[in-house]
Amino acid sequence: MAASASVASDWTTCSICLEVFENPKSLPCIHGFCLKCLERYFKDNSPGDEVHCPLCRKLFKIPSDGLGSLQHHFFIQHLVDASNASSKSSDEVGCEVCLEENEASSEQIPAATIYCIDCEQKLCERCSRPHKRFAGGAHQLKPLGAELEQELIQLRGSYCDKHKDKQVELYCYDCKENICVLCFAVKHRNHNSGEIPEVAATFRPGIEEDDKQIIHAISAVRQQSEQAKHNVNECLSQVANAEKLVLEAGEVIKRLVDSQVSECLVKLQSVKSDGAKQVEIVQEQLQLALVAMESFHTYSRELLDKGRPSDVTRAASELHKRATELLDSDVTSVQYLPPHVTFTPVDVTQLTCLQLIGRLTVDNTENAPGHYVTRQHVYAV
Repeated sequence: MAASASVASDWTTCSICLEVFENPKSLPCIHGFCLKCLERYFKDNSPGDEVHCPLCRKLFKIPSDGLGSLQHHFFIQHLVDASNASSKSSDEVGCEVCLEENEASSEQIPAATIYCIDCEQKLCERCSRPHKRFAGGAHQLKPLGAELEQELIQLRGSYCDKHKDKQVELYCYDCKENICVLCFAVKHRNHNSGEIPEVAATFRPGIEEDDKQIIHAISAVRQQSEQAKHNVNECLSQVANAEKLVLEAGEVIKRLVDSQVSECLVKLQSVKSDGAKQVEIVQEQLQLALVAMESFHTYSRELLDKGRPSDVTRAASELHKRATELLDSDVTSVQYLPPHVTFTPVDVTQLTCLQLIGRLTVDNTENAPGHYVTRQHVYAV
């Protein structure tokens, strides 16, 4: 199947190794990575250390049992499994049952045309027939083809973390987790619980509302980023104009004021350098916020559009928590306010020993937490 036709192509590739996920693990910020990639990325860290998410830089603590004890990313695993099951068309793969039973060359193996969802096998027409008449009930059979992946995403069951052969059917509100009937009977009997499809339906509006707010926040951060670019361009324009005026005034008495002209130019270069550094810091914070919020938005939409009810219930609590964190971090308060740079040429008829070419005024700014405080410096040159 062509990569462009895959419904899960964007969510089946690890952003570290750029390959299909292998044993995906979920971080508190909802980003997923291969376990082996996380182990390589944090090879110099130990359990209990606070480290940054490789994608959005949110801090999290490495579990006491190591990275392997991080929550398995069930939704991503589900998308990977569905993609793998439908990754080859019927003319590219042989019947798996015939391949196991027939020792002849693979060229004599009939092509697989059916996929059994219960057995997770690609079968030819003949081998698929018994699956329709099993004593325990007919299996779910689907024709191989480009449409199979989307069907598998919706049809595949979600199995219990503790009882691998049992599908989850209930959501425990007290423990905030999906559980099977056996879990309910053993540990959750006195807890408040509900059937997953019904609970998922109640969670969906909350996720939708969080996502709407994230979309508005994305727009605000983008506007702030554009304003920062505009401000720095204005600052550089003022600096360029001041440079021109400094040079013009300096030419009048160049031989007498070379050292003072140089002093002005050095200061102006410093203003440009400081401005570029400050806007880089602001841009980095804004871009990190954008990455986190856009990832939330994309993941939320992927989950709501393609996830099963169990995927929605599994993720709802952490998604709401993450959305609240993102919305509470008022990134739009981070601003870059450039210094106002002007140059006032001196009246050459009124020169003094302290003002040979004019006055350079720089309204400098210093970064406070989330804000910038203006300080004015006047240089007599």
